[in-house]
Amino acid sequence: MTQSIETTPEKELSPEQQENLLSTLKARFTKNMNRHPDVQWNTVQVRLEANGEKLWSLYEMERTGGEPDVVGHDQKTGEYIFYDCSAESPKGRRSCCYDRQALESRKENKPATNAVDMAAAMGIKLLTEEQYGALQKLGQFDTKTSSWVETPAEIRKLGGALFSDYRYGRVFIYHNGAESYYAARGFRGSLRV
Repeated sequence: MTQSIETTPEKELSPEQQENLLSTLKARFTKNMNRHPDVQWNTVQVRLEANGEKLWSLYEMERTGGEPDVVGHDQKTGEYIFYDCSAESPKGRRSCCYDRQALESRKENKPATNAVDMAAAMGIKLLTEEQYGALQKLGQFDTKTSSWVETPAEIRKLGGALFSDYRYGRVFIYHNGAESYYAARGFRGSLRV
């Protein structure tokens, strides 16, 4: 069931929410050092504490089941890159079609929301095909589910959208009508802090 994204309108966390989130992120970071071997938690935490709105976005990623973790560090900008690293597509973001146009085109049995709008409301971006492939090099994700990925305009213009999963020992990129939605398909996001 897709969760509502109605949350604190000012996009601020209480001190308790912030403390709990940082504790969760640190534990995940420490447990999965293979995802970020050259990154130190102290420097990540300093950056997070200085970016309240980004911390709120990470809270939303966590709240909807994404299990965000650091997967890279941009040496030029100093930003840390977070992806949703849950084993399967985040539970709180499933059963959604691709975007608003797709949602509005459905005549009946409309899903509650769409991936593009939900990501924007959370302050994150859908993973691209390239980012999804990079995530899969860090483990095996979406072995039972699938995730919408950012779709090129030329495909979207024709009514399609892309999704991906991991089956038979490899990553697959597929297409579907953008208005389709399934209980086992959600989306993964990225955030730069």
